[in-house]
This record gives sequence, C-alpha cells and structure tokens, in this order.
Amino acid sequence: MQALTSEELTADIPRRTSARTLDDRASLLGAAVGSVALVWVLYERVFSLSGAVGFVVCWYLAFVTLYALVSGVSNPGPIVVDRVWAAVVTGGATLVGLALGATIVFIFVKGWPALHHLNFYTHDMAGVRPTSPLTQGGVLHAVVGTLIQIAIAVAIALPLGVATAVYMTEVGGRLTDAVRTVVEAMTALPDVLAGLFVYTVLIIGFHWERDGFAVSLALAVTMTPVIARSAEVVLKLVSSSLREASLALGASHWQTVKGVVLPTARAGLVTSLILGIARIAGETAPLLIVSGASTFFNKNPFHNPMNSLPLFIFSSVRSGEPAYITRGYGAAALLVALVLVLFVAARFLARDRQVAR
Repeated sequence: MQALTSEELTADIPRRTSARTLDDRASLLGAAVGSVALVWVLYERVFSLSGAVGFVVCWYLAFVTLYALVSGVSNPGPIVVDRVWAAVVTGGATLVGLALGATIVFIFVKGWPALHHLNFYTHDMAGVRPTSPLTQGGVLHAVVGTLIQIAIAVAIALPLGVATAVYMTEVGGRLTDAVRTVVEAMTALPDVLAGLFVYTVLIIGFHWERDGFAVSLALAVTMTPVIARSAEVVLKLVSSSLREASLALGASHWQTVKGVVLPTARAGLVTSLILGIARIAGETAPLLIVSGASTFFNKNPFHNPMNSLPLFIFSSVRSGEPAYITRGYGAAALLVALVLVLFVAARFLARDRQVAR
C-alpha cells in the first residue's frame, strides 16, 4: 500500500451533507424520546391536562428545544441552526400531509357504504328518492356532467390562457402591464362573480338556457387567469439563449415561439393546466347560479340542466337524509379520485411527449 503524504493527510475533506451521521441519528432519537417523556410527565401528571392536540403541540415545541440543546453540545452553531430549521420544515410538511391524508381517509370511510355498490357508478338518480336505499340510484349523470363541463372549460381557457401568457412574455407592448394587472386581479376573482356574469349576460340578457355550456363558460372565466399567470412564469424560465440561437439560424419570431419556446416549456404548461383544473374541479357557486340540479342523465351540454359532482355533493349533504348524505360522501370520494386520475394522465402525457422528442 502506498503511504499518504503529509499534504493528503492535512487536506480538507468536504462533509457529506446528504447522509446522516451517527451523531445526527442519536441526537434526533434522543430528543424525540426525551421530549415525549418530559411532556407526558408535565402534561399528564403535573398539570393534569388532557387532549391529544395540546399534547402533540407541547411535544413538538419540547422536541425542537431539546433537539437544539442536544445538537449544540458537540456541534457548531451553523449545524445546530440547520438541524432546527430542518425539524421545523419537516414538521410543517408532516402536518400538511397528515391533514390531507386524514381528510381523504375520512371522505372514503364515510362514502364507502355507497362506493361498494355497482349501481352507484352505473345509474343516475332519476326516480330515486333521498330516502331510498343505497342499492338504488347512482352518480353517473354527475360524473358525465363534470367531465363534459371540465373538457369544454379547458378547450376554452387553455388557448386563451397560453395566448395571453405568450403576449405578456414574447410580444410585449404598451398594453403588457395593463393585461398583466387584469390577469392578476382576475386570479383572485370570486367564483360566484363569474357565475353571476354568465347568468346576467347569457341567461338574462340573451335568454340562454341554463345548461352545461353556461357552466363551462363560468368555469372558463375562472380558469383562464390561473393558466395565464402560471404559464407566464413558465415561459419566462425558458433560457434566452435558445431564442437567440433560433433567431440566429434564420427562424422568425413566431417560428421561434412555436418551435422552441412552447415545446421547451411543455411540462410547465401542463402544470399550469393542472392548476387550472384544480381551481374549477370542485367549484359549486357558478353551478348553483347558471345550472339547475337534475337527477337524470344528460350528455348534451346545450340543452336541459346538467348536474355535476360538486353540485350533487352540495345538494345531498345538506338534504338531511342519512342515505343521501352517504351518497354525497361517495361522490366526494369519486371526485377526488377523478381529479387525481386527470392529473396523473396529464403529467404522463406531457412527459411521454417530451421523451419522444
């Protein structure tokens, strides 16, 4: 074996920040166990308090404090600060994950009595009373209505949103700041105002029928600024060197936008679409105003009222009938699953196309 030189022995070896050392694991485990024991003694025995939420809050505060003290015994200040902030950030992410998971589990547990019946997916509620057993009726009409309304809203809002983002980032002009201000203001627009706008202009002004297309227009009004604002951020992230290289090769400005900028930002644009769908998927206020609740199956968005999952959930939960409330929870679970499938499909299609290129 070759002996190491004095320079190699005294050379600085960078510390691996991605891997945890024995001291990291021991400090974390000791602080966790010690904080649980300390809080149990003070919370349960000394002060005779009760409540799981209060116990968890006190334990977390004690854990962060003990973790900082234990880490400070054998580590410098920057490492202690790094560990404390890592514990705080991890705790916040865990809290959000637990809240989301508890909500989803609660919805599926409450809706399971309706979800395990096949008729819940293959029948509508025509002729079914709110007090009817769960073996009768279903939400097929609401599922189809939701898919049709979201598809029409996406077909309207996606081109408008992307075109607005391209104008703000690639075209510019004197109206750019005004357009950006309007888009940012409309992002915070209450959904009920979009429904009132469509109701006033189309249904009252032009005597339009209350149908699924009117709902899609109200949803598109809400969805367009969300897509435009997020797409603008995505297009700004495209490197300017790609635009300069395309122009240097003789491509026109619009050829550069079409052939370079938009394909490069495809994954980000799909994320913008997902954000837009997430904004409108569970909206109820526009549906209450511009669409009447129906119990029958209707696949024509231009004639007769068209129900949807959010409207079905709203009407069933507030009915007061246990069986109908259970159907509402089942519809909520189905809406969560449906939105998840749409998100995964959109991400998969965008990634597949990008890899194919």
